[in-house]
Amino acid sequence: MNLKYPLGAGVAIWGRYTGTFLVSWPAQPRLITMSGKYIVRTFGCQMNEHDSERLAGLLEADGLEPTTDVEQADVVVLNTCCIRENADNKLYGTLGHLKSLKEARPGMEIMVAGCLSQKDRGTIAERAPYVDVILGTHNVHRAVDLLHQRRETGKPVLEILEETVAEDHELFPSALPVVRQAGYAGWVTIQMGCDNSCAFCIVPAVRGPEISRPFGDILAEVHRAAADGVTEVTLLGQNVNSFGRDLTLRLRSQGMSAEEPEARMSAEFMVGENWDQESGSKVRPLFADLLRAVGAVPGIRRVRYTSPHPKDLRPETIEAMAQVDTVCEHLHLPLQSGSNSILAAMHRGYTAERYMERLALARAGIPDLAVTTDIILGFPGETEADALATFELAAEARFDGAFTFLYSPRPGTEAAELTEKFVDHAVVVERMERLRAIIERSSFLGNESRVGRTEEVLVFGPSKRDPERVSGRTRQNRLVHFTPPAPMRPGTYVSVEVSSATNTCLMGEFVEILDLPTHRTRLEVSAG
Repeated sequence: MNLKYPLGAGVAIWGRYTGTFLVSWPAQPRLITMSGKYIVRTFGCQMNEHDSERLAGLLEADGLEPTTDVEQADVVVLNTCCIRENADNKLYGTLGHLKSLKEARPGMEIMVAGCLSQKDRGTIAERAPYVDVILGTHNVHRAVDLLHQRRETGKPVLEILEETVAEDHELFPSALPVVRQAGYAGWVTIQMGCDNSCAFCIVPAVRGPEISRPFGDILAEVHRAAADGVTEVTLLGQNVNSFGRDLTLRLRSQGMSAEEPEARMSAEFMVGENWDQESGSKVRPLFADLLRAVGAVPGIRRVRYTSPHPKDLRPETIEAMAQVDTVCEHLHLPLQSGSNSILAAMHRGYTAERYMERLALARAGIPDLAVTTDIILGFPGETEADALATFELAAEARFDGAFTFLYSPRPGTEAAELTEKFVDHAVVVERMERLRAIIERSSFLGNESRVGRTEEVLVFGPSKRDPERVSGRTRQNRLVHFTPPAPMRPGTYVSVEVSSATNTCLMGEFVEILDLPTHRTRLEVSAG
């Protein structure tokens, strides 16, 4: 165990989880639970939103009640991100506001979790010594224990673990109690970490190497979610297409005997029942198998996933998407750049030509498929010719939508060290204007093609611009606004005839209710 900070200044642990807690803290059930109110504020991606649902579940299981008013909260949790630009400024700006609240209410406790705390570690404690608990991405399950530790010792607590070992699947956030932001929809983690080495990405450093969750564990959670009224699940991972490869490698190296029932049951829990039957115990990803199994769970009406990696999009995944009715006709396939030289510098593992081949196979195999993407402009060394290649590919690909980013360096990544190749900000901004014009045109054409069609829409709430209307999403993940005949609860499935379109959304007329929600209404976790 390597102690980064002296125990006298607080309790700090820094190390690798090895099967027993690194902190020698009582593991017995607590006789005293917490009381009061809590709020969780989330910065960042779906993975962080998912972790926040689990943090909320842990806090409620220990006796705390949710609030949306930070001034009324006894425990404030900031679940941080280091992927987005100015993430640290956003965190410390929020902490500055909380400092004044804590001075007025000394009993308020502040917890910082997530990717930024995993990356910055003791920096947060140094810059904001009034923070009570700091934890990283590998010990979400320890949140309540660390709060109790803070209260009992009277000292701030810092606990950052280097990684979670593969056997500790019970420590996946999805294995923890949950308070879902939307009772009808649920995130389900299928893997943690990433084995890729994209030059711009900090994820491997803060989330660790790729570890797949056991097949049976995932299915058990989906069944529980369906029993709670969840009808739409989104499978989460940094590279979902490679899900299960590590599991099959481990199982093959251990050997499996079909004649031994216990061994057979154990193997099926890890990799599903079809692994050895269809591939002769070959080391392979299991994502297509998982899509079929999750899609067959009674009560689940829609299955989505994010994010796949283009180099790992396999024919069996395309086939499963086409054949399983519950899997939605939407593929988010991150491009990042249309220039082969930039893709190589990024270490993406594919060329522009290979990307377009995979995209063509997906569109040919999945009827009515909508495709969205991610694109970064201004990666170090990008020339005008590189940008033009990206524009040309984006136009040819006819994306239905795109998340577009100006490159910004992330400390700790390879690309951040290429300072001599940084592209002038004004040049990148001008290139972005050209790219957005291309994306907006293809988005409009995709939405316009839906006019006159009747779409299945999952309602998620009132329109932000017009409270008389409600909003929802189609199976293709297109945003739809329409006027309901009566108040409509989120989670309701309806059919809507599309009457008009813009580049961002569809407008339509209500036709009929297809299915009513059965989930319980919960107080939402605050997001920021």
